[in-house]
Amino acid sequence: MATSADGPAGGVPDRGGGPLGEGERAELAALRKRFPAQKRWRAALSAVLITLAALLAPLSAVAVWVADEMADTDRYVATVAPLARHPEIRAAVTDRVTDAAMAKIDLDALLSNVKASDRPELEKALGSLRGPITDGIRDFVHQTVATFVASDAFATLWEQLNRQAHAAFTGALTGDSDTAVKVNGDAVVLDLAPVVAQVKQRLLDRGLSAASLIPSVRTEFTLVKSSDVRRVRTGFRGLQIAGNWLPVVTVVLAAAGVLLAARRRRALVAAALGIAAGVAVLGIGLAVFRVIYLDHLPAGTNQSAAGEIYDQLVRFLRVTVRTVIVLGVVVAVGTWLSGSGRRAVRVTTAWETGIGAVRHATGITTTGPVGPWVHRYRRALRWAVVAGAALALLLWPYPTGLVVIWITVVAVAALAVVEFLDETGQPDGARVTSA
Repeated sequence: MATSADGPAGGVPDRGGGPLGEGERAELAALRKRFPAQKRWRAALSAVLITLAALLAPLSAVAVWVADEMADTDRYVATVAPLARHPEIRAAVTDRVTDAAMAKIDLDALLSNVKASDRPELEKALGSLRGPITDGIRDFVHQTVATFVASDAFATLWEQLNRQAHAAFTGALTGDSDTAVKVNGDAVVLDLAPVVAQVKQRLLDRGLSAASLIPSVRTEFTLVKSSDVRRVRTGFRGLQIAGNWLPVVTVVLAAAGVLLAARRRRALVAAALGIAAGVAVLGIGLAVFRVIYLDHLPAGTNQSAAGEIYDQLVRFLRVTVRTVIVLGVVVAVGTWLSGSGRRAVRVTTAWETGIGAVRHATGITTTGPVGPWVHRYRRALRWAVVAGAALALLLWPYPTGLVVIWITVVAVAALAVVEFLDETGQPDGARVTSA
């Protein structure tokens, strides 16, 4: 007797051909409920992991900046060395050293060697000339300081000061009192005493004997001044340690989120764009904080010099932001193009058609045994190109956004060569029409 697909009682035939019992139907219903629930659970966990990766991405960039830039002497010196040649920095240092020198060699200091009995008459004779004479001395000192600051000797001394501090912010934010950079209250300052000593000798060489009155003084040049210095000091060690493993954790979270997703290609696109968006927020934050920082500097601070110092110190961080954004966009676009969506298929079809047209236009009808071999292993060759690009990016010491773009261009060119050599045995015209 024939039965329906669900059996006489609406059940499903079991392996023996009979209908399922009430218990078996209940178990089957439970299984059907469990699998959609499991999919929803995995989708939710995947979204959480990808979101965490996007949130940790900017913190990872900051941690890498602290660990690689601030804790590495050579990289720090390479970062701050160009500051010695910035006109704003030179002007600020010149003014600061001139003020320190003039505090010891003003007109009263010049008159100190005059006999007490002769001094009243000399001061009376000077009369209204006191101001112009003082201004003339200041101009002379200022010119001497400016000449020294513009010289290679100052650039070398500036680099030596920062190298002795070996990672200036590391010494400052850890409270190391043996470095040339220290935290004084809410400011990070650089001691310019060696610069004053050099200027003193140059003034003596130019005949200003009063310069001998300049003692060995500590002249401070503020690198950073903010009420947040103490708070930054508290978290600096943590970021320095986290710089080695926080980026790895971010990548692992993103990878786990992609693997848990039902639609992994879409999840990879979301992860790449999410991480790129996260570091983009960091880039915007750096620009906003620059404006806030400069607006809250004390009156009389050289705004241009402070801006140059800020820009130079966060240069590596900004490069990292641009690099991650470019890499995220490249990964997202490449993943999208590898899918079977209608628009992605149109783009890949246009790519294949264009390369086929190039073959047809150049009159290359066959590539010999190479063509069939490339066609046979084309998938492996494509993955080899992608793997090579990824390996180049990983092995590059400090990649920039431009490096990512060039690696992408080379990878696309290699994929074009693979497609050009791919020969299915059809005539080129037929390949173009088929494509």
